[in-house]
Amino acid sequence: MAEQPFPETALLAQVLAADSTEAPSLRTTRRGSQPPARGTEDGKPPPLLSRRNSILSRRSSFGMVPGSRRPSIGPWMFHRRVSFSGLPIFQPILKARLENTYRMGPDKGCKFDAERVQHVLEGTLACALGTTVYSPQGSAPLAQSLTELLQNQAKEVVPSRYKLVCHVVLGQQGQQSLVVASRGLWNPETDSFASATFSNASLFAVATVYGVYFE
Repeated sequence: MAEQPFPETALLAQVLAADSTEAPSLRTTRRGSQPPARGTEDGKPPPLLSRRNSILSRRSSFGMVPGSRRPSIGPWMFHRRVSFSGLPIFQPILKARLENTYRMGPDKGCKFDAERVQHVLEGTLACALGTTVYSPQGSAPLAQSLTELLQNQAKEVVPSRYKLVCHVVLGQQGQQSLVVASRGLWNPETDSFASATFSNASLFAVATVYGVYFE
């Protein structure tokens, strides 16, 4: 039988054989020796396209026909709810801005005329109530409607720069005594009030309108 070498001896022989062989020489290259990339200037990398810009360009060109105008921004940009026709459901309310008149008081002959307003109140109460019968359930809406009616009638004879406050007391006629009093803070030179009463066999009413000058 032939003798086989030990594994350690075979491994040592392989290492010695590897050292005796010469390693191939590596090629050394410089960074600047390679030619610049295609499509670049002075070795700079080509600019990268932004994805955001491309998306914006697609959105701006979406639905556009060459030679057509750009659609204007409609009122739906300022409202959340839009009808099928494209118009907003709630139209904005624009307040009219007026210039300052620098007036500290009413013009001559344009003050609150208490006597004239009193005649208007007396005539309106007589026409509105007449032979009306007092009702506990209907007294509240009746007093409210009288207040609106008297205020609208007084506006027709009062200058436009006055604000009116109307107060109506309505009660059942029972041969009782009643005193209606009021108190306020105003300018006695420009502000005033007018009062009128009405009564029949069933009810009584006391109406008072205050006129306060406002600038």
